[in-house]
Amino acid sequence: MTKEVEKPTPEGVWRAWDLGRRFKEDIDLYETVNTNENFFIGKQWEGVREQGLPVPIFNILKRDVCFVVSSITSDNLTVQAEPLAASPGTGELTEPARILSEEFESIFSHNKVTGLLREFARDAAVRGDGCIYSWWEDEDETGLSRGTVMSELLPNTRVFFGNPNDRRVQKQPYIIIESREPAEKLRRRARDFGVKGWEDIASDDDRARRSAPRSGVNKATKLFLMWRDEETGEIWGYECVRGQTVRPPWDMGIRLYPIVWLNWDYVQESYHGQAMITGLIPNQIFINKMWAMVMLSLMTMAYPKIIYDKTRIPRWSGQVGQAIGITGGDLSSAARTMEPAVISPQVSQFIEAAIDQTNMNLGATNVALGDARPDNTSAIIALQRAAAIPSEITKQNLRLCVEDLARIYLEFIGAFYGVRQVDVETTAAQRQAGRLAGVEVPDTVTADFDFGIFRDLPLKLKIDVGASAYYSEIASIQTLDNLLSQGRIDIIQYLERIPDGYITDRRGLVAELRRQKEESADEKQK
Repeated sequence: MTKEVEKPTPEGVWRAWDLGRRFKEDIDLYETVNTNENFFIGKQWEGVREQGLPVPIFNILKRDVCFVVSSITSDNLTVQAEPLAASPGTGELTEPARILSEEFESIFSHNKVTGLLREFARDAAVRGDGCIYSWWEDEDETGLSRGTVMSELLPNTRVFFGNPNDRRVQKQPYIIIESREPAEKLRRRARDFGVKGWEDIASDDDRARRSAPRSGVNKATKLFLMWRDEETGEIWGYECVRGQTVRPPWDMGIRLYPIVWLNWDYVQESYHGQAMITGLIPNQIFINKMWAMVMLSLMTMAYPKIIYDKTRIPRWSGQVGQAIGITGGDLSSAARTMEPAVISPQVSQFIEAAIDQTNMNLGATNVALGDARPDNTSAIIALQRAAAIPSEITKQNLRLCVEDLARIYLEFIGAFYGVRQVDVETTAAQRQAGRLAGVEVPDTVTADFDFGIFRDLPLKLKIDVGASAYYSEIASIQTLDNLLSQGRIDIIQYLERIPDGYITDRRGLVAELRRQKEESADEKQK
């Protein structure tokens, strides 16, 4: 396959894709994903022989999944770039790091990464894996020609790793992304890239599509191959349909695969993980069937039944107040009421126990879900923290994925942003020189900034996620308050270090105070 990737052909890529599909079929991925999705949305009796039972649905899986996903994701998410402490000249990198952090904030907001991460974690919990794919868009939704980075979720059934026994994305020899697109669109795309024979691209709706059963008509399967050039380290791309190239090989301009991959639970020797729902489906089936049998018993046996002698009473009427006549004999033996059967209280106890144990194993206890009465605040907090422990590993893995996503964004920024205008703070020396020359130097100026320097700058990415960041900010503010009150720092140093969002126009206030301080120093020198 290595030679075929170096010089990709539609036949070679198709064979690699077919090998990937066989691996997914060997581990029953398609069937597992379809079953898990059905159980999550409430279609829990499909494929189950009800044998005349009622089909009630008490969907505990959806509540548990939503609870766990909500507990590991947070609105309070930021990515900050900082110079590496061990690198020489870190002071010169402070301003580029600030510019990059603001650009991260803009990209995260534009792509609605907070909501994207919730769906990302939801896919991992239900399907076993979550996947975020990013690409460079020459013209974004606002119509700006400068371009931007875009991200979207991909189903794990449409992503194929070259080494299916390794879940590490950047260690893959190649990655293939499958998609279903209109044949007319693919023909136009191939024509625009000057591909010969673009007229031959046709729909393949007559072929069975396991991974896209409801893909629509007049569509064709497009395979997008990515691989790393061993000499330059750059990622290359190639697009094709069966037997025809759509886009010839091109240098994507980045050195990282633009894929972020999250396993909910690791499976050895497989890049696909184990979904949270997979191990809970038997519990859900048991709960539904137990409720079904209870409902059937209530419908058939809960109300009294009349047993009568047909030789003496030809027909029984249940109408109120209607007289029933019999011929001779003892009236007490003509009819009697059969007492309804009593359902064992252990049935309801087993149902409740199954629900409670399922929730408890996931950390979705009554305290965590908010169903407990807060009689003891300390105990409630302690139990809530203990309930979050089962999902802590997944939460940490999600944070690593956010860092990987930021590094992919950094690759696109360094490769495609080029020179753009940004607001840069003027230095004290510049402002002092301006005053000596009788020219007023503003606190910030618009200047050209080459984002290409980020391809080689030694920067590290700091991820602040969730409540821990919130408490960390409170602790930082308290420490700064103490230093300011003790006179260890001045107001400018205080404002420069306080987290964003607490003081309106903080940078403007710092600039005004710095200008006043510099003017006061100049007057003293005179």
